[in-house]
Amino acid sequence: MEILATGHVEVYSTQGKFQFYAEDLQPAGIGALQIAFQQMYEKLKAEGLFEERYKKPIPQFPQRIGIVTSKSGAAVHDIADSIWHRWPIVRLFLFDVPVQGEGAAEEIARKLDWINRNNKQLQLDLLIVGRGGGSMEDLWAFNEEVLARAIFRSKIPIISAVGHEIDTTIADLAADARASTPTKAGMLAVPDQHEVLKQLGMVQRRLVHSMHSAYRTAWEQLRTILASWVFREPQGMVERAWQRVDMAALHLAGVMRERFDRLRRRLEQAKDIVRRLEPVRLIAGQRLRLERMQAAARQGLSKVLEQKRLQLSAAENKLTAMDPRAVLRRGYTITINMRTGQVIRRLEEVDVGDVILTELAQRLQFTSRVEEMRSGKAGDVTHGQKDNRRESK
Repeated sequence: MEILATGHVEVYSTQGKFQFYAEDLQPAGIGALQIAFQQMYEKLKAEGLFEERYKKPIPQFPQRIGIVTSKSGAAVHDIADSIWHRWPIVRLFLFDVPVQGEGAAEEIARKLDWINRNNKQLQLDLLIVGRGGGSMEDLWAFNEEVLARAIFRSKIPIISAVGHEIDTTIADLAADARASTPTKAGMLAVPDQHEVLKQLGMVQRRLVHSMHSAYRTAWEQLRTILASWVFREPQGMVERAWQRVDMAALHLAGVMRERFDRLRRRLEQAKDIVRRLEPVRLIAGQRLRLERMQAAARQGLSKVLEQKRLQLSAAENKLTAMDPRAVLRRGYTITINMRTGQVIRRLEEVDVGDVILTELAQRLQFTSRVEEMRSGKAGDVTHGQKDNRRESK
């Protein structure tokens, strides 16, 4: 390797020789840069700046991206073109900095710190830091410690795009992601709009299919409910309730008769005993007690029957409220298109010339034929062939 030696020279005049005493040796040219790079790499690696656990995830759909590079270089155009080609809705912000020469690393580091301090206003989702290709000396600003530490402490995810295909810089290792060229940095920063639209189309098709399936399931459930006997024969519920009340009343009457028979038998037995004893006063007392018991029994039976009637009336009111034809008694009608067999809810469900069935209260019905259709707007009338015939029943 080439070196730079510092020392002193002594001359041996008798022999005509020179001898150089080296006091300090330093590598020269590329060799010095390579050694400095290796030393910096080992130092920062030992501190953990390159560890994967510290890498921040690159946002999947960034909306605002900052580009930290020189405005006069070709890198900014390569990055912008590749980003806008893939994801044209993104907004780009250029932060002009020197990318080579003395003090370039410090200037880039200061700009990264400033962006992070002001990101509440900037609202950047991602930063791309880099430049185009060049020699190792040209790229040396991206191997300096001050820039590596600024990249590591950034709260905003950073993609390093130094544009050095062969070697890797310290900035590449400290960044959250590395791109070998500025163009590839743009491709890494944003998704491809065509792929996203393709995925959205697939999701849309799945959602439509799910909605149609849910609609069909709900419609089948509704048809099942409407086909149940509660809706088809609401009067049957009232009749069954009346039947249960009648059965309860008959059972209660039978129980009461059986009880009265037992009491009557006991009374007859008591009367026989009393008759033998002939205590007139005792007979009168027993007769009075019997009358009170009969009155209480009649009162209890009347109360039970009244409660059952109230329960029956409440059930009948509930069924009446559930009757879809109850609303007809308030002046409304149900209109059915005889051609489709469906209830007409919108103007689009009937055509001129269709025969429609209109149902009134008390199951009164009549049919008619549509001659014209009107919307809510004045003059909006659809005429068909005139037919003076009317059908009714």
